[in-house]
Formats: sequence, structure tokens, C-alpha cells
Amino acid sequence: MKVGFIGLGMQGKYMAINLADAGYDLMVYDTRAEPLKELAAAGAKVAKSNAEVAAHAEVVQVCVLNDAQVEAVVAGPKGLLETAAPGTIIVIHSTIEPATIERLAPLAAAKNVEIMDVPVSGSERGAKAKTMSFMAGGSAEALEKCRPLFATSGPKIQHVGELGTGVRAKLAHQIIISINMMAAYEGMKVGVESGLDPKILEKVIHEGLAQSWIADGWSELSFGPHSRLVFYKDLHLGLKLAHDLGISVPGAGLAQQMLDKIVP
Repeated sequence: MKVGFIGLGMQGKYMAINLADAGYDLMVYDTRAEPLKELAAAGAKVAKSNAEVAAHAEVVQVCVLNDAQVEAVVAGPKGLLETAAPGTIIVIHSTIEPATIERLAPLAAAKNVEIMDVPVSGSERGAKAKTMSFMAGGSAEALEKCRPLFATSGPKIQHVGELGTGVRAKLAHQIIISINMMAAYEGMKVGVESGLDPKILEKVIHEGLAQSWIADGWSELSFGPHSRLVFYKDLHLGLKLAHDLGISVPGAGLAQQMLDKIVP
């Protein structure tokens, strides 16, 4: 299968490397030269534009930062839809507004191109370890074609439902993980400041009802400054979705305000 990958950031670079290592006929594009050199060394072809990737690939995976970048990659000048052949599948891994997916889908359908929204969870560490999880919105047929590609970066591939459900699932996921981080931060801070050994406290939490992936190894958990920006953006989108639904989510709002403390 001929595959394209656009967006070689923290997660995307290693997801693309996994595809190259698996032997796919891969073409990549990014606006930065350094990750392109790394992918070339891994055996990928390097494109000069998004449109060149679409001309090459049967499936194009897109892992850029935000809605504006997704729209530019897919439907902008020298975008994917300029050269994508009928039957091409465009997979959007970025966490964006459901409304953006809904705007792009008919533009793609007019060219007999299919869009899937498949946000991911696992960050750079998960991409390197090939333990990522995928939340797939779109047709079951498109997912089955793409499943082997996703599996190069992780085995947890869940078909959430129709187009647009993948990003909704990711926003719900980000609200939960952010509030979880806030809970772990507050509980660990109280325990450690009161004199408890953090390793012993982590073991206590692991063996009790407070156990979570976030709490496990909290003292060694590290996301970094870039991740704080990503969480802020994702919570902004999650809060907007909740507002549109008329749902009050005060915990998510507070977590967004505390990201500089709760995202280690």
C-alpha cells in the first residue's frame, strides 16, 4: 500500500517511522527540514508539498497541530484534495473541532475521497513504544483498510462510530485525563508535603481505588511544556463542545487554569 504522512511533530514523526520500518511505500511532508531528513534516513520518500503526498498515496495520515493547519493541509492551496485520486482515504489524527471535520467531509466527498477522524492517545512515548490507542470515526470499510497502518504504532484501535465521533471521543478523553492529573497532583502534594515517601504513597494509591495510569509513577511522569499547550488547546475544544451541548463541566475549566502545575 502506498501511504502518505503529513505532520512530523512529537507523535507524528515516530508514527511515520513505524510505517517506514514496517516496509510501507511511504511519502512524508512537513514544513521543517529536520524531521524530513530523519524520515528519509528511515527509508521514506520526501515530498515538497501536501499535494505531492496525495498524488502518491492511497491513504494519507495527517497529524498536525490544529484546525487551521488541518484545513490548509486538506483543502488549501497545494492541499490534498487538489491531487487525491478517487478512493483515497484521508485520516485526520489531529484533535480538532467536530465542525471542522463536518466542513471538510463534503469537500472530500465531491472528489470521491473519504475522510476519517482518528485522534490518538499515547504521546511521543506511546508512538516510540508502539502502544498508542486510536479512536476511529468514519466507515467500517475505511477503518479495515487503515487498521494495519495504525497497528504499526499500537494495538488499541476502537471504531467509535460515524464520521466526527472520533474527535468527540478524544475531547471526552482529554477532559477525563486532565481532571485525573489535577486529582493526582493535589493528592500527591498533600501526601508528600505531610511527610510521606512519594514512592510509598504511589504504591498505596496503586493498590487502592484511586489507582490510575496517571497516578502510577506520578513522580516520574513527564509531558513537558509543549504538552501543556496541547492540553490547553484540547480542553478549550472540550469546553466549547460541552457549552454547545449545554453541559456544565467546571472540573475541566479548573484543570485548564491549573495546567502549568498539573502537567508535569
